[in-house]
Amino acid sequence: MLTATGTFSTENATKYLVQMCKHFAHKIDVTYTDSEGNCSFPMGTAAMFADPERLRVDVEVNNAEGLKQVKHVIDVHLERFAYRENFKNMDWTS
Repeated sequence: MLTATGTFSTENATKYLVQMCKHFAHKIDVTYTDSEGNCSFPMGTAAMFADPERLRVDVEVNNAEGLKQVKHVIDVHLERFAYRENFKNMDWTS
């Protein structure tokens, strides 16, 4: 398994977590609260955590291509939802 963790410093972490989970729930299995979310993508999983200072996403996938895809999906959607904060991509670490 390959893993990566992305972080985004924001006071709106809960808002973005809920917004992404609601959006993804139209196509994949998702569970969430205001502070935690779990998304089951075809290529792997993303566990999201919101606190007053940041949004953290822990990704777990089977291969490098899946890792690239999940990170891209998260970044593209956050870029759309967090446009007021000039978001471009999460700070990803492996």
